[in-house]
Formats: sequence, structure tokens, C-alpha cells
Amino acid sequence: DDYEFWLPLWQNYLKFYDTQLPSSTTQNTWHSLLDSNVPIYGFGAWQDDKLVGITHVVLHPTTWSSMACCYLQDLYVDESVRGQSIGRILIEGVYNFADEKGCNHVYWKTQESNTDARRLYDNVASLTDMVQYRKNL
Repeated sequence: DDYEFWLPLWQNYLKFYDTQLPSSTTQNTWHSLLDSNVPIYGFGAWQDDKLVGITHVVLHPTTWSSMACCYLQDLYVDESVRGQSIGRILIEGVYNFADEKGCNHVYWKTQESNTDARRLYDNVASLTDMVQYRKNL
């Protein structure tokens, strides 16, 4: 029932990263969030009956631990409410969720130039020295 609230935030998130996805990918993402057989989960922050922030996480096994880990893949807060700790609250909610699911850590990535978000991230997590390489297939 929350699709109509989620979709504008999702689209603004993609726009922020100058990305466009086929509508089939957006539909698949939404259905994955609702499918209990898929380890993708979504959380929202509401303010006065309006969805103002979203985050999506993926739980997955890791070869470095017998416990799963949690990838915080997407985090977006509506521009009109930034600076009100909503991003922090969403991240802390993910931490609680991952702990309840028995994960050993939560991780995410962002653009180096995303300075506003990085100020928050520097206060809620540790910056690693890992560098990401990627080959699109």
C-alpha cells in the first residue's frame, strides 16, 4: 500500500545519483522488498503521515565469518527534512535490524563527493581503506 509514497523518494534517490533505471527494475525492487523469500528489506521514516526517508538493505553470507552481513544499499532522505537526524535514525534502525538478524556488520558505500552524507557517516561508522573495483556485465 505504500508504493505511492515510496516511488517518489526512490525516483529522487536515482536522480540524485544521476541514474535512470527501467521501470521493470523499479517494479522488481518493490516486489523484492515485499517478498519474504528475498533477503532484501526496506525501512521508512514517516513524519506527519508522509514518508520522508527510505533505506534498503541486503543480507548476505560472507566468507570471512559464519554470520551474515548487512549491505545498506540505498539511503535517501527528502530534501525538505534533511538536517533533522532522519538519516541517522534510519541507519540506527538498520543497525538494530541487522543485530536482530544475527549479522556481524553493516556496510555501505557512497560517492566520495557526497560530503553532506559523509559528515553523517563519519559519525555513525568507521571509514575503511577499501577501494571498490567494478566490471559491469
